[in-house]
Amino acid sequence: MKILALWILTKKILVITKSLTFKKECKNDEISIYIFIFDNSVKQKIILTRAKNLKRMRLVKLLFICFLAVSTSLTAQDIHFSQFYMAPMNLNPALTGVMNCNIRVSANYRNQWASVMRANAYNTYDIAYDQRIAVGRYDYFGVGATFWGDQAGSLNFGQYQGKVSASYSKRVAGYRDESHYIVFGMEAAFGQRRLDFERAQWGEEHDGEGNWGGRGNSETNLDRNSFLYPDVSAGLMWFSVLNKNTNIFIGGAYHHLNRANITFFDGESTPMYSKFTIHAGGEFMLTNRLGLVPGFLMRMQGPSMEIVPGTTVKFILGNARYTNQSFQLGAWMRMSKKESGGILGDAFILSTRFDYENFTLGFSYDVNTSSLRPASKANGAFEFAIQYKICGPERRNVYCPNF
Repeated sequence: MKILALWILTKKILVITKSLTFKKECKNDEISIYIFIFDNSVKQKIILTRAKNLKRMRLVKLLFICFLAVSTSLTAQDIHFSQFYMAPMNLNPALTGVMNCNIRVSANYRNQWASVMRANAYNTYDIAYDQRIAVGRYDYFGVGATFWGDQAGSLNFGQYQGKVSASYSKRVAGYRDESHYIVFGMEAAFGQRRLDFERAQWGEEHDGEGNWGGRGNSETNLDRNSFLYPDVSAGLMWFSVLNKNTNIFIGGAYHHLNRANITFFDGESTPMYSKFTIHAGGEFMLTNRLGLVPGFLMRMQGPSMEIVPGTTVKFILGNARYTNQSFQLGAWMRMSKKESGGILGDAFILSTRFDYENFTLGFSYDVNTSSLRPASKANGAFEFAIQYKICGPERRNVYCPNF
């Protein structure tokens, strides 16, 4: 068992891992402080202290021992985007090449918890390229590549992954203007995790007056500050196109099939939890100018679960017969599983999307609704997404869901 010590003074908490979020529960002048440590290799919940009267502790320094018990810990969740439909290959490898054009280039950026973590906030980005290749009369191959990175915390904890994916779309029924497809997808990746442990601050460095001195002499160190690991995932999807403006789809993915070892300590094993993803949605025109684009996402990884239902309202701009111009406004709700059981409302998501010919621009903002709301002041995450598609001649009249 590796031991990590940190000092916590009255109303001041030092962020030394990827994120150190906290909450206070007050009842009859009794205050409990909870610390949640996520370094994306380790997740350990620790109840730190309970004091009858915090005022009496105003000048008292507290030393707490936080245990990074790698062998019994829970691995943290993967990265996620609120605009998951704008990062299709991170959602499901079966979405590789599923588009209305021949080539798609996309990028996503997410900044989370800046109101709480300041300069140590989560910063997540993703860039991707994929294309489809016609096979026979109705079918398609899809190929693509993705690179994403995620970094946060005063120790600059980062995880990065580069991957290649492929899919095959098989038409199983339909005619010229209506089609039903089943899609199989696979992806292979190499990931890296790293941590700047030299930036850690230790109890012996503190002078008891709120100041930090030189480097301590702690014997606690990581065996390696960086490591690589392989990763394999697979996915499946069904979509039906009823006409140019109406479609439905449902899909699922099984991520981290090989359950790579992601511990920073030699001789120990912390297999990555496999992740199961279920997603569904569609597009339905209510009038010539107005439509609904509902969606649903559920992810399950180890003890963690995330559910995101919602919809956008689509407004057609210009002459829909000759141009692709539209504006969307959406509302979504992210819910997660409580450790004690039940469902937690984590964030209310507001989104907008603008499509102009082959160019797509999306923005979203997460309004925090969890117990961190008093500290975050309801500020959650800002997200930006962009896509550009390159189209060529297409004589098949097969229209895919518009990701």
